[in-house]
Amino acid sequence: MVKLNRIYTRTGDAGEAGLVDGSRVSKAGLRLTAIGEVDEANCAVGLALAELPAGHAVAVALSRIQNELFDLGADLATPGEMEGALRIVAEQVERLEREIDTMNEALEPLTSFILPGGSRTVAALHLARGVVRRAERAAVALNEAGPLNPHLLAYLNRLSDHLFVAARAAAAEQGGDVLWVPGATRGD
Repeated sequence: MVKLNRIYTRTGDAGEAGLVDGSRVSKAGLRLTAIGEVDEANCAVGLALAELPAGHAVAVALSRIQNELFDLGADLATPGEMEGALRIVAEQVERLEREIDTMNEALEPLTSFILPGGSRTVAALHLARGVVRRAERAAVALNEAGPLNPHLLAYLNRLSDHLFVAARAAAAEQGGDVLWVPGATRGD
């Protein structure tokens, strides 16, 4: 269990951070970029969660997802093979897929791309989706430099889908998606 008595340690003042295995890496490197992007994604999920009523099915899922994003950050912070390392597992990806399918069953098929708005809740969910996609790109870049847990990559990919469908579900509760109208302003 983590216990933090002091927030600052001064160990990162020279631009490096420590990983789970005790190694030190640049804060500007691919690994810390991916960890930082996942942290930012978690913050965006928290913002979306704050827009939902307590007990709402999506709020319950987002609360669990926030915890899993910390697990995912720990996975990223543990390079290579390490006995007992906290890793994202296939069951977590499969649960996201089941939740996507459940939410999607009640939605009309898409007939256009949708705009990320309509309400604060919908916009916050789309913002979280966009930040998760950025975190996924950072994780893919890190994976290209050296293999990561494939379930971690799948989880981030599925999470952006989950947030997209959650945004559509929230929009359906509030009047429907805001549809993109190609070329709508060309005559203005």
